[in-house]
Amino acid sequence: MADMLKQRTLKTAVQTTGVGLHTGVKVVLNIRPAPVDNGIVFVRSDLPGAPAVAALAGNVTDTRLSTLIEAHGARVSTIEHLMSAFSGLGVDNAFVDVSGPEVPILDGSSAPFIFLMQSVGLVEQSAPKRYIRVLKPLEVTQGDKVARFEPYNGFRITYEGQFNHPAFDKTGSSVTVDFADTSYAREVSRARTFGFTQDVEMLRSQGLALGGSLENAIVMDEFRVLNADGLRYADEFLRHKILDAVGDLYLLGHPLIGAFLGHKSGHALNNVAARALLADTSAWAWASFAAGDPLPSAFIEPLPQTQPAF
Repeated sequence: MADMLKQRTLKTAVQTTGVGLHTGVKVVLNIRPAPVDNGIVFVRSDLPGAPAVAALAGNVTDTRLSTLIEAHGARVSTIEHLMSAFSGLGVDNAFVDVSGPEVPILDGSSAPFIFLMQSVGLVEQSAPKRYIRVLKPLEVTQGDKVARFEPYNGFRITYEGQFNHPAFDKTGSSVTVDFADTSYAREVSRARTFGFTQDVEMLRSQGLALGGSLENAIVMDEFRVLNADGLRYADEFLRHKILDAVGDLYLLGHPLIGAFLGHKSGHALNNVAARALLADTSAWAWASFAAGDPLPSAFIEPLPQTQPAF
């Protein structure tokens, strides 16, 4: 149990290169170790003075099709898949250098980020890990969309979505992932972002999806999935929504002990919910665990080994 009591960072830096999904700009991404209580901090290495932006819900300024954070005159978009990977591996502290305005999309999932970080390994740090424990239900809505936190002695996410498309007919409209008995790396991280061919022209006219392709997204026409290899999971669309929610919720700044329900929610409502939780100090409390304390079942995984767990 002691493995999950302490904060974690990377053993050493790791780097990759790719294009941004929306900007189409080639970006160099470098993930570096960071000291205790640093949190996840993005650094725009291409801008004068290399301004830093903390990955926190309060720094989110745009949620159109991705999560964008901004501070000190710098912005970084499409951070949610990398944030999801940090959460899935229990990484508390890291610097993320990006040489452009957007995190590279890679294959459209968080699996490449998991692979990168596991390839160099993680290390425990001297300070205790701090959790945010949900104490009472808290719900936010936008029209027919709902995001809800509930007390739960672990970490569980339910996503409910309704997609009017033949490709979704077999997947069902709801999936629940309880991380006490589900491996993030194996069962969530490989789920890719998705979109429709009829939306591409509209998005590109708005300066979005400029880097999108069959290499980094599931693409559908009116009837079917166009990717030659098909789906990675039968319910890959819903699992990607879980992946996104994991990343958006990690912008709380700490891992969550609680349950989250998203009904048709996306980046915008996920962020509203995270801000609402942080603002209501009666709805949550800090939690940490001394050696020997019973841990919520979702947080007893050993420190990941250097070999990727797929």
